[in-house]
Amino acid sequence: MIKNVLTLVFLGVILMSCNASKTQKEDSVSKLEGTWELNYISGPRIAFDGLYPNKKPTINFDVKGNRVSGNSSCNNFNGKLSVTGNKIDFTQPMAMTKMMCMDGQGEQVFMSTLQKITSYDVTDNGKTLNFISGDIAMMRFTKK
Repeated sequence: MIKNVLTLVFLGVILMSCNASKTQKEDSVSKLEGTWELNYISGPRIAFDGLYPNKKPTINFDVKGNRVSGNSSCNNFNGKLSVTGNKIDFTQPMAMTKMMCMDGQGEQVFMSTLQKITSYDVTDNGKTLNFISGDIAMMRFTKK
């Protein structure tokens, strides 16, 4: 009898811990939900305002629909959202409009940097989104 009770308690603890870790993962991904505006990008020797003089890039996450979309400062893009925990993958092909952009190289810098991102971190009580490549912060967004 005691063995059966201990077995039930043990199984209950395992089920509760599995559920807790699943909830934490879902909470982590749910922090992405919504629209974010770029305010920093690593790499180019051109000042941020020089790269994006008219319009800053944005990215929008639809976690429930498993979709990502946004604007590269000129063209719109959208694709499948690929997230596991804090790992994120933008290497899958995305659909993109093909308007002629007069802002120089900002769009190309944004899209090529996005391809290098491997993880993310949401900080400042959900107001800041950091995109990271390896262990280097490459892009920073502000919640809109």
